[in-house]
Amino acid sequence: MSDPSRPRACVTGWPVGHSRSPLNHGHWLRTYGIEGSYERVATPPGEFKRFAASIGVGGLRGANVTVPHKLAAFAVCDRRTSVAQAMGAVNTLWREGDVLWGDNTDAEGFLGNLDEGAPGWRREVRSAVILGAGGAARAVVYGLLSAGLERIAIINRTIDRAEAVVEAFGPRLLVSRWSEAPKWLGEADILVNTTSLGMSGQGPLGIDISNLRSGAVVADVVYAPLETSLIRDARRQGFRAVGGLGMLLHQAAPGFERWFGIRPSITSELRSLVEADVLGLGAKFS
Repeated sequence: MSDPSRPRACVTGWPVGHSRSPLNHGHWLRTYGIEGSYERVATPPGEFKRFAASIGVGGLRGANVTVPHKLAAFAVCDRRTSVAQAMGAVNTLWREGDVLWGDNTDAEGFLGNLDEGAPGWRREVRSAVILGAGGAARAVVYGLLSAGLERIAIINRTIDRAEAVVEAFGPRLLVSRWSEAPKWLGEADILVNTTSLGMSGQGPLGIDISNLRSGAVVADVVYAPLETSLIRDARRQGFRAVGGLGMLLHQAAPGFERWFGIRPSITSELRSLVEADVLGLGAKFS
């Protein structure tokens, strides 16, 4: 039986052995001298409701949720933050009394990474191009809209999925085909890749960014390899480039604060720790 006086949190998914969340949270627990733990919990499809019922029992303060359970987590929550409600997915769970709450911290993680990697971008960016139309794209869209962007072009090979994102987030978005990317890049202040292309073991992104506006920001949510071909090309051409590792680190901080009572810092020591793990073990997902 777990000691209920010792706070615990976890990450759950199926599979879950790939998650780097224990690396982040374990570092913070040691750094702040917290006598708690953070572990992996494998939850098979169809058993998520059972797992959710364990939150609040035996010292389990809450959980991060990774693939494929973010939609299931959304469904089982009694209440959700406005961010999670807008995104239709939950990656952070906790209980207040009998009420199971859900949040989605991916947008906050994306914005925190941009703030760190491209200081001042909020004053300069008005138009964006986003490659992809999955869950990561929705987080990026939500974040950029909250920062006041005026226009976001969603470019995806499957038009129906891109149209679903536009329908969910409103009139400041538009859909474009992959073949039309050069036109929109020429009008963009920021380009964000939210696809898995360029990730270790995946195919290349294969997009020419030379048409981007001078001074544009180029961001990639992929962090394995640490420098994707998109980020490498952006740096070579003089654009402000922001890799994906910072998003992984920044999205983890709100959950840690909620479960353990301290807002953790994203330090160079933590970044070096995770970078070394990426270089040593290859691609993993948060």
